Amino acid sequence: MNNESSATITGSEILVRCLAEEGVKHVFGYPGGAVLYIYDAIFKQDKFQHVLVRHEQAAVHAADAYSRSSNTVGVALVTSGPGVTNAVTGLATAYMDSIPMVVISGQVPSTAIGQDAFQECDTVGITRPCVKHNFLVKDVKDLAATIKKAFFIARTGRPGPVLVDIPKDISMHKCAYDYPKDIEMRSYKPIDKGHSGQIRKAVQLLLQAERPMIYTGGGVILANASPELNKLVDKLGFPVTNTLMGLGGYRASSDNFVGMPGMHGTYEANMAMQHCDVLIAIGARFDDRVIGNPKHFASNPRKIIHVDIDPSSISKRVKVDIPIVGNVKDVLIEFLAQLDAADAKVNAAPLKDWWKQIGEWRGRDCLKFAESDLVIKPQSVVQKVWEITKGDAFITSDVGQHQMWAAQYYPFDKPRRWINSGGLGTMGVGLPYAMGVQMANPDATVACITGEGSIQMCIQELATCKQYHLTPKIILLNNRFLGMVRQWQQIDYGSRYSESYMDSLPDFSMLAESFGHVGMKIEKPGDVDGALKEAFGMKDRLVFMNFITDQSENVWPMVKAGKGLSEMLLGSEDL
Repeated sequence: MNNESSATITGSEILVRCLAEEGVKHVFGYPGGAVLYIYDAIFKQDKFQHVLVRHEQAAVHAADAYSRSSNTVGVALVTSGPGVTNAVTGLATAYMDSIPMVVISGQVPSTAIGQDAFQECDTVGITRPCVKHNFLVKDVKDLAATIKKAFFIARTGRPGPVLVDIPKDISMHKCAYDYPKDIEMRSYKPIDKGHSGQIRKAVQLLLQAERPMIYTGGGVILANASPELNKLVDKLGFPVTNTLMGLGGYRASSDNFVGMPGMHGTYEANMAMQHCDVLIAIGARFDDRVIGNPKHFASNPRKIIHVDIDPSSISKRVKVDIPIVGNVKDVLIEFLAQLDAADAKVNAAPLKDWWKQIGEWRGRDCLKFAESDLVIKPQSVVQKVWEITKGDAFITSDVGQHQMWAAQYYPFDKPRRWINSGGLGTMGVGLPYAMGVQMANPDATVACITGEGSIQMCIQELATCKQYHLTPKIILLNNRFLGMVRQWQQIDYGSRYSESYMDSLPDFSMLAESFGHVGMKIEKPGDVDGALKEAFGMKDRLVFMNFITDQSENVWPMVKAGKGLSEMLLGSEDL
């Protein structure tokens, strides 16, 4: 028992103490009637800082990015009814990308639940499909244990968001405070260690491989397994690809890295994925954006090893030969130990031929684009950002063409530096993501690469940045179109640009200045370098850069929906 447990305190005070015990330093939230007792308790404490956002969706996105960039559990606090429904997009975004997060929601008093009370909604029912787990607290005596369970569930196994719904009367009721040191849940026991026999089989298969391929995803980042992955790849000398969610898991500066796979992946990564004879998937899930059509993917016979913490992900979309369930870091440690113990050697001669083939695919230079002296090319802006930040910034993005260009042209050598919505593809995340990243990493360089459609979805958070002295650099690649929608309409819908042109845009520079920030408009290619250097030189200011870019640029390569990995379009000439 804790020393303070003898005194009875309110549910709100219990919640605040529980968060402090979990080491929470920042809570992103927005007050409302159902959480006023909680906000009163926050006012009286000094263990963590509350960050007042301007919309609940931004609170959850910021908590999400806080988690992604710092390997902690992000925390958000919202009120009942519309507070919760506004938070659902953030929950679904985090759920799809397996991000550990705890969201506290207020609820109407227990006696009013089911009575259509003011600002009531069925929070547990609404959020059930897009959280790892949720709780409705019915007794103040259960509150501390529930918070402990929420953090435990969020960060263990396959991570994910957990919601705790607290009725207003529970936040007011009193009981003795006792925060459990450990939690035991009979129905939830995630496995960490992989099966040694399966790992032994996998090692043997990899050493015999003639055309091996290592395919890694966000699970490597989430498990903090980047050091082990880098060791494994360097030891074996095999080609490796990181998915959109896995970028930075293996360093992009290495010759072993063949780029990102999938719909907008490199030619060499996709061809190697399709034509390898042994594929090891580590913390990746063979999703539709990575392997394209599963039937086409299965048309080339290969042996597949799949390492994942979540048994339900294994053989879900692609049948695998050697499944290994376990925490990626633990499994890779065992892999390395077995390789060392056996003093194992790879199949050198065929591997040399395989690298020769990959070199020929690389020779296609699939990410080459035409430079221009007349109009700003979005790809070149991203390349300049990489040069000026020396590849060491935290980059957040929204969703669309700019997201893919950021992934393609900003090579990441470190994990947790690339913060984007991979699974749900949520527009509007970029700015709140940048806020969360900077709160977690106050001395870091943070840049948000965005589009004029996405940035308008949460642009009110410029006010939050002003209030809390947050200074990310906003890089708006403004092509006056919903670019990815326009690209698909051009390719698949006969260039009928239905509702994809942004016909009435604000003056973004003046808008940024009205919030108290620095605004820039850049229209000439020759001004890009100078503007970026000036902006990144202003360490203590948020700078909003509006780059007017080429409207006709598309993201290449591209695997069309329903097509196979090797059926790539490399440019407009392939249309």
